[in-house]
Amino acid sequence: MDLFAALDVSLEKTAICVLDRDGDVVLEVAVRSEPQEIAALLMPYAASLCSIGLEAGPLSEWLVRGLAEHQLTATLMETRHVRAALSAMIAKTDRNDARGMATLLRTGWFRPVHVKTMEAREQRALLTARSTLVRRLRDVENSVRGLLRGFGLRAPRLLRGGWDLAIRDLIAGHPALPGIIEPLLQVRAALRDQLAPVDRQIRSATKANPVCHRLMSIPGVGPIVALTFRAAVDQPERFRSSKSVGACFGLTPRRHQSGETDRSGPISKAGDASVRVALFSAAHVMMTRAAAWSSVKAWAMGVARRRGAKRAKVALARKLAVIMHRMWIDGTVFRATRHPAAAH
Repeated sequence: MDLFAALDVSLEKTAICVLDRDGDVVLEVAVRSEPQEIAALLMPYAASLCSIGLEAGPLSEWLVRGLAEHQLTATLMETRHVRAALSAMIAKTDRNDARGMATLLRTGWFRPVHVKTMEAREQRALLTARSTLVRRLRDVENSVRGLLRGFGLRAPRLLRGGWDLAIRDLIAGHPALPGIIEPLLQVRAALRDQLAPVDRQIRSATKANPVCHRLMSIPGVGPIVALTFRAAVDQPERFRSSKSVGACFGLTPRRHQSGETDRSGPISKAGDASVRVALFSAAHVMMTRAAAWSSVKAWAMGVARRRGAKRAKVALARKLAVIMHRMWIDGTVFRATRHPAAAH
């Protein structure tokens, strides 16, 4: 008898539903979100289980690895597909969600999600830590600017270590502002002190990684972009074609076709948002700051003249995803030229 098991995972409890090929319930139970407890319940059905599925989420990859240690293979299910399918249910409960996901497994109407290797997971954690520090640093700086603006003071646009000194000079002599602003400046200094070693780790990781080293030969692609792409793709062979990489990260247009209607919309924004941001940043730098010329840049500048700079940068970001994947597969480096005439 073919069986299909779905796990609806939360922080403390996991709802388990096992269905047979006809959709009849074989098992419905809730256990703690621990791999060994879930495996203990599923092991009696292991010989008949065709698939085990759970929605991609914060605990999902950890559970998948834990189940693998008990010789149980689980599949991550794409979140947007699962939510769209389950949204039709009137009563939303963990039990019903598990039953709905088991039905998706039984019918095959779902998209599997890649489970990252431990190396990619560690790289992603490093990038996330940096992103958190950068956001908090920006929040503190914006708070200081906002507070000063209420007193008619404009914070200077200075980089690196000169900013806090300029702020102190700006508020010197005010009866209340130094006591209000100084704690924020201290927090900013602490964030910058913690951001520096994280940046060093990222530079060291990209320098030691041959894939990142090759990707950084592209003008506009620095350590952050290279490591973000490396961690997200993880295993390049999982893509059947380099052209599918852009679609995986939501850089291809949506399409609506029904009857006589057939139109293309904005990009889908599916997949990892951090990769889209990184590739768009690389495209922006290549088009506006990088001195090296290439046929890729010439193509993007042509699109900018016809369709505008923003659309050109999105198109270039999509093309960079294809190029970076192909460079990874082929083991090649990017070749740029110094002058526009050399690109023809």
